[in-house]
Amino acid sequence: MTEAQIIDHLLAFIAADGASDEDFNRMALELFAYQFENNQPYRRFCQQREKTVRTVKSWRDIPAVPIDAFKDLTLSCCAPEDAERFFMTSGTTKDGVRGKSYHPTLAVWDASMTTNFRRRFMRNRERIRMGILFPTEEIMPNSSLAHYLAVAVREFGTEDSHYLVHEDGLDTMRAVLELAHAEQTGEPYALLGASYSFVHLMDALKENDEIGFLPAGSKIMDTGGFKGQSREVAPDDFYKQLSSTFGVPRSQCINMYGMTELSSQFYDAGNETCPSVKSVPHWIRTRVVNPLTNEELPRGEKGVLAHCDLAHFNVVSTILTEDAGIATEDGFLLLGRADGAEAQGCSMAVEEFLKAAKG
Repeated sequence: MTEAQIIDHLLAFIAADGASDEDFNRMALELFAYQFENNQPYRRFCQQREKTVRTVKSWRDIPAVPIDAFKDLTLSCCAPEDAERFFMTSGTTKDGVRGKSYHPTLAVWDASMTTNFRRRFMRNRERIRMGILFPTEEIMPNSSLAHYLAVAVREFGTEDSHYLVHEDGLDTMRAVLELAHAEQTGEPYALLGASYSFVHLMDALKENDEIGFLPAGSKIMDTGGFKGQSREVAPDDFYKQLSSTFGVPRSQCINMYGMTELSSQFYDAGNETCPSVKSVPHWIRTRVVNPLTNEELPRGEKGVLAHCDLAHFNVVSTILTEDAGIATEDGFLLLGRADGAEAQGCSMAVEEFLKAAKG
């Protein structure tokens, strides 16, 4: 199957109202065959595990690539120089080495983002005035989060939406003006951005004795954690502070979970309790696994999250994260970075992958 055919199939799949397990499995196996043929390091790894197009019959059996491997190898079905865009990881781990995900087109990535964002964040609204607590993609062209927020503003923001973070940091004055405008007009407002930027904004408002209460219908979306960019705040305290600072109910404080090594995102339905359940769109399936054996663990048992994201078609669709989680009936609980035996298992999985993929 050609790249163009894969893209057409995926765009139709994402646009559908949903997908049965059978439909998902069929699409996942199509992608596995495409990646097995065109992604040489991945093929060597699969062969070492005796997983081939002939032997893999279910998406659950597709070998998962540890995300740390993205920092050591070029994993791409297209030639890297032919990619429309590549996104890079933040470089906060592994001595600052940054992994890359190559995209021959952003059409599938954007379709995944807009379809899920419309359903999970916008819900019944077409557009809303936005304040973005992250730099533009002109400043950070290889940041998947910068692109995500640019798409959010373009497709769902009003014309008077603003970026509140620039090259020199938080624009506190602009933020205060935006909050005051929302309060005066009663127009619902959405604040979106990196979790650590919210900490900076809350600290700045407190320092300047400013009040930032937002009108009914306003929403908040944070993502990415703190990454040493701000003071650390426990999740429950973080959402309590967001709600009390901006007057937005915790049910409207949405956390987005995403990563450069995927082309899709996960959302919860608010953070009235922490941790909150992250749900998955119909083009993703998530398992909680033993990182060494890839064995799926029973619901309710802690393990490492493995995602099969069909939208990530050019690299590898199935990845092993370094995040601990617990499977639930509606999705999964995200418990933060894996530690102890789970973290050790992730490291060993990386070593195994690199040894096999490099031949």
